Amino acid sequence: MDAKTLQKQALEAIEQAKSLAELETAYKAFLGKSGQLTGILRGLAALPDEERKTQGKEANELRDLLEQHFAAKKREIQEQGVLASDSAKIDVTAPGKRIAKGHLHPLTLIQRKTQEIFGSMGFEVVEGPEIETEWYNFDALNIPSGHPARDLWDTFWLKDSDKLLRTHTSPVQARYMEKHEPPFRIIAPGRIFRYEATDASHEINFYQLEGLMVGKEVSVANFKAVIEEFYRQFFERKVEIRLRPSYFPFTEPSFEIDMRWGKENWLEMMGAGMVHPNVFKAVGYIPDDWQGFAFGMGLDRLAMMKYRIPDIRLLYSGDLNFLKQF
Repeated sequence: MDAKTLQKQALEAIEQAKSLAELETAYKAFLGKSGQLTGILRGLAALPDEERKTQGKEANELRDLLEQHFAAKKREIQEQGVLASDSAKIDVTAPGKRIAKGHLHPLTLIQRKTQEIFGSMGFEVVEGPEIETEWYNFDALNIPSGHPARDLWDTFWLKDSDKLLRTHTSPVQARYMEKHEPPFRIIAPGRIFRYEATDASHEINFYQLEGLMVGKEVSVANFKAVIEEFYRQFFERKVEIRLRPSYFPFTEPSFEIDMRWGKENWLEMMGAGMVHPNVFKAVGYIPDDWQGFAFGMGLDRLAMMKYRIPDIRLLYSGDLNFLKQF
């Protein structure tokens, strides 16, 4: 039998083998001690030199080829056996395994709650870029270059650029006003960045929610009513607040809002004020035609108060034991 015929028969036998036992039988028939190819190799000694070299080369190449095919077929049969074994172990009557559910981050819960409350009062949610230009972050908000108020914001500037990581979400308000005519009510929740030392109440990255309401006759009284209603729904009780005079370059008059916490304590909660005429001019409004209020609050502060969290750094620690509580 020539090598080509033997190769064809051997490959067919390998392909037809359905078990390791059948494969072993085929192996012995061709490559075993009494196998056909083994017999050809043993008979090479009786051949003339040239013929022995030619047939010997063909026989050895065929042996290597068949060894590879037998090994590959053996792995295939073994893998199929493992799969069949695993399948046989499945109990289709057993109850399914409960999939572990993820947990919403407390800041996500707080942001959703604030958006729900302000949404019930007619405020639309708007967003903007976290990497801002100097114009929107400062100039459009009545904080020109060289203004001492810029020192109030510890800023991350991008190298060789006029861009920065936004220090508040107020730029979203400026961007919105450029493209929309009053009246409107909006809130702008999002992440902001400050270059400052971290401790239990300070982080370089935290979340803020700013609001803006502009119309013909919007007043401080409207603002106070909106914020009192927000706190009432958020804390699920009536909350007493007070307004203290303050200073922000983009509002005039400006004030801090304190909330009574306990019988005698007051907690500072946010900054606010009536939108400065220069801000209206920067976005293309005529200040005499419109007036409005703006405010900004920290979502981290609200989360810490709502859930009694003692350290702001816990919100960014990635500690699953902490997050599972929510």
